[in-house]
Amino acid sequence: LQWGNLSKHFEEIQSPTSGQRKPEKEKFQQHSVCMDCSSYSTFCYRCDDFVVNDTKLGQVQRGGPPALSATGLRNLGNTCFMNAILQSLSNILEFSCYFKELPAVALRSGKTAGRRMYHTRSQGDSSVSLVEELRKTLCSLWQGNQTAFSPDALFYVIWKIMPSFRGYQQQDAHEFLRYLLDHLHRELQGSRNGLPGPSLLSDRPNLTSESKCCINGTPTIVTSVFGGVLQNEVNCLICGTESRKFDPFLDLSLDIPSQFRVKRTKDQEPGPTCNLHNCLSSFTDLEELDETELYMCHKCKKRQKSTKKFWIQKLPKVLCLHLKRFHWTAFLRNKVDTYVEFPLRGLDMKRYLLEPENSLPESCLYDLAAVVVHHGSGVGSGHYTAYGHHEGRWYHFNDSTVTLVNEQTVAKAKAYILFYTERTEQDRMTSETEPKL
Repeated sequence: LQWGNLSKHFEEIQSPTSGQRKPEKEKFQQHSVCMDCSSYSTFCYRCDDFVVNDTKLGQVQRGGPPALSATGLRNLGNTCFMNAILQSLSNILEFSCYFKELPAVALRSGKTAGRRMYHTRSQGDSSVSLVEELRKTLCSLWQGNQTAFSPDALFYVIWKIMPSFRGYQQQDAHEFLRYLLDHLHRELQGSRNGLPGPSLLSDRPNLTSESKCCINGTPTIVTSVFGGVLQNEVNCLICGTESRKFDPFLDLSLDIPSQFRVKRTKDQEPGPTCNLHNCLSSFTDLEELDETELYMCHKCKKRQKSTKKFWIQKLPKVLCLHLKRFHWTAFLRNKVDTYVEFPLRGLDMKRYLLEPENSLPESCLYDLAAVVVHHGSGVGSGHYTAYGHHEGRWYHFNDSTVTLVNEQTVAKAKAYILFYTERTEQDRMTSETEPKL
């Protein structure tokens, strides 16, 4: 807690001798505050603001020694879903470096400098910046000068611009990732002079396709890093008419094939192990659409039975793969707890490409950068943690606690979200010399 700023907060209200004129809303008003005893953050109900001095939180140490230790993220109340995603993104070098190198945004100046002044939607002011708070959070990680950082300001902005994530209920980490990237993309599109523009204050957009709404319009770092393109090919089984369309994506959601979901008792022999290629093949294999998904054939001029197949037309720099572990059964959303084997390096995506002959071998290989894991039985409960690869070592991020782990521990994880980075020649040379734990 920055006590100097907290005392200043009260002095501005209580001192009758101050020569500066008080804003009308602060005249003769008492400001009620509450303190989180675990994170030591203080919130003022009157100002609708966290009363912390955060001018130093986003500073990057330049020219100093390399970071020697990782930084955890404090759990603000069932915010492990957010922490796991943030730690994963911090281990995607191109993405995190872009934000850390952005200039700071000074939303206020003068007497209120150093205090973030957020405004409610009812006040008609949209001066919250998701980009700025993410920048400061990412800058606070991997500094090596603190064991844990409290992302209060970022969480508060998320409450402002994504109302459906308000409160302290457990949320779906994949759903959070999608909306986080969407809002970052749209805020960066609205930037002026290289600085983030006003945040869009709408609630969750309609994401009926693979994050299609996220990647329309001007490209940003979000689409540059995560953006890929699928070819959706549909064939009418009556007349043979073929329809093709291209769908942009930021992540791919993969089913775990049903033959691997069978629960076995202790007395039964273990079944075959599911691997990531089984899930990718299930996604791209030819599929006959059922009666509820009849295709509107323009030649037959009526809905007909058809087949569908996906090809990857363009691979992204960072391939984000989401394993569908939660399925609705009657009125319950059950979890598929099947272990899916995944490679830590050398994931070959060439077989799923539309035109593999036009791709260089190295451009189709991916190495694992981060993994998000859900522990527990339901999407609304349980706990999220993450594994991240940083400078040749694997770390386990469990909110405030960060520990070094070996590759075998990572490989045994029941992955929920996997982040793979495109391999470069430099990556290949580095992997040959990196230390093994």
